[in-house]
This record gives sequence, C-alpha cells and structure tokens, in this order.
Amino acid sequence: MATSIQQYVSHFDGIEGLKKVETSIPSPGPYEVLVQIRAVSLNYRDMEVINGEYNHHKAVNQGSEIIPCSDMSGVVTSVGGNVSKWKVGDRVLSTFVPDHKTGQLTQEALRSGLGLLEPGVLATYRIFKEDALIKTPDRMSHEEASTLPIASVTAWMALNGLRPLGQNGGKGEYILLQGTGGVSISGLLLAKASGAKVIITSSSNEKLARAKELGADFGVNYKERPDWENYVMEVTYGHGADIILETGGSETLSKSFACAAYGGLIYCIGYTSGKIQAAGDQPNVNVMAISRCLTLKGVVNGPTDRFEEMARFAEKHQIRPVICKMFKFEEVKEAFRYMRAGSHFGKIVIQVAQ
Repeated sequence: MATSIQQYVSHFDGIEGLKKVETSIPSPGPYEVLVQIRAVSLNYRDMEVINGEYNHHKAVNQGSEIIPCSDMSGVVTSVGGNVSKWKVGDRVLSTFVPDHKTGQLTQEALRSGLGLLEPGVLATYRIFKEDALIKTPDRMSHEEASTLPIASVTAWMALNGLRPLGQNGGKGEYILLQGTGGVSISGLLLAKASGAKVIITSSSNEKLARAKELGADFGVNYKERPDWENYVMEVTYGHGADIILETGGSETLSKSFACAAYGGLIYCIGYTSGKIQAAGDQPNVNVMAISRCLTLKGVVNGPTDRFEEMARFAEKHQIRPVICKMFKFEEVKEAFRYMRAGSHFGKIVIQVAQ
C-alpha cells in the first residue's frame, strides 16, 4: 500500500490555482475507516467552490483552502477500532453531507458537507467515519458509482422526496428535465425506470437525440423553440409537468411555472442561466403558484436513508449512469476546464486509481 496521499488543494482562486500536494497517510481512529479512492465525479458545485463562488448558503463560510469535490467511489483499506459496518475490501461511496441521516436538511448538518466545509475527496486516500459511507451497487464500476452521491440523489429527491420512504412514484407522471447535465440525465434514468414519461430540454439536437436513446419520450430545443413551456403543455395534452427539475434559474423559472401541472412540484436545483436576484425578476410567480396549487422546493441533496433507497433502486433496475468523459488524476485541471465549457452530456469522472 502507498505510504503517502496525493491530493489537490484549492485556495478558491479558480482552476489554475489548483495544486497537487503530498501528505502522509493517517491511521483510522475509532469508528473510522481508511478508503483508497478509485474514482471522483465532478459537480457544478465543485466549480463554484474552487472559484470562491459557493456563497449562497449561510451555513457555509469558506476558510483559506479546501480539498474540493464530494463524490467518490473507493475501497476500504483499513479500519479503526469499534468499526462494525465495514471490512477491508468493501466497496463504498461517500455521502455528500454525512451528518444528514434522515428527514429535512439543517444548516448544522450542511456544515459537514464534503468539499466545503469539510475536506473533500479529490485525493488518493481519505479517512471517513464509518457512517459517512454507503455500499456501492454491485453491478456498477467505480467510475459509474462515483456519479451517484450528488447527481442521482438530488434527482431521486425531486422524484420521491415528498413521498414516504419506500413508496416510490413515477407511473402516469410527466417529468420535465432541463438540460443534459448530471442531475438531468440521472433523473432521466431514474424516472424511466419508475414508469414516468420524460420531457427534456437542450440547446443541442444531438443531445436530445442521445436523451431519446436513453428513453426520453419528448425533447425540445429551447433555442429553436423559445416558448418551450407551450411545447410541454402540447405534448402533455394540457396536463403539464407533474414534477420539474428546475436547473436553469433566472431564465427558466417563470417558464417552469407556466407549464407545471395543477398541484405540480417544481424543485429548484440549479441556476445555469443565472441566479435570480430579486422577486421582480419573476413577475406573477405568486399568482401562478396559487392558481395551480404548485409547490416550489429547493433541493441541496438528500439524507443517507434516501441515498441507500436510490442505490437499491438503481441496482434492482440495473441502471448504468452515463459518463460523458473520463480524465486521469493528473488531468484534474483539464477535467474542470471541460466542465466549464458546458458541452458535457451526463457526468465527468476522474479516475484516481485503477
């Protein structure tokens, strides 16, 4: 086994400021395990963190530096005292917010988030508390499994977060996904396995075609059809979307309200088109919410019990996460540049070890 850890450190000054450093491997303490990290997947949040832009959560106050990234798949290489959940050789996944075990996320729990405030996983080894990990689905490679902690859990929470644990929905529902990033493509796979009909938006006809190959029922190019909200109403015969994964932000939220079904759910997940700065940017949203009895809910991620529920579902339905491109550990900066370009379909993964 290696005697040192290679890890990347960010001082919140952008991609070019990332530095690879070396440190000794610590021994796990009581209720801790040492994990050799095999693969790390990137999220839009990671880009915000290294750019010093992840500042919209009151509970998160950055320090002077951080090991970025939160999503990894790896193998337990040693265990500390009193560990009962894991043994050497077990394949495990990180949980994004380890202190969020069940129910609604709290500000206090959010402080345990990997990659800010706690050190992240862009490293060859890391110590974890034994209850900060879940079992990797058997049929998935490390690269595939590393995409689950944020993208798939967030999508799962949008699809099922307001339902009782173990009572998954989907059948007879229309799901609207915005774009073809990690959360949207994860949502597509989960929604189709649940029996839902899926509508997806993109600025690329090629990406829409790929989404349809994965099972999307309808696709609309929002550049060719700026009134895509009307398209949603057309293909649902006036019903609208029962659940909307709202990842656009300032340029899409009012359109989401316009094409949501009566009693529908809009989950605010991201803001790729920009953050909404004032209520005046979204006229009549309150009227639309009242007129259709809509629910608008923000989603950061989900608790451990929901992650385990989603992982069991993915294993049962043999879901294979979509990886757009893989990079070597020495190519971390190239991976972030690729994400910044915004041309990816699905997830970007860094292979840390074979």
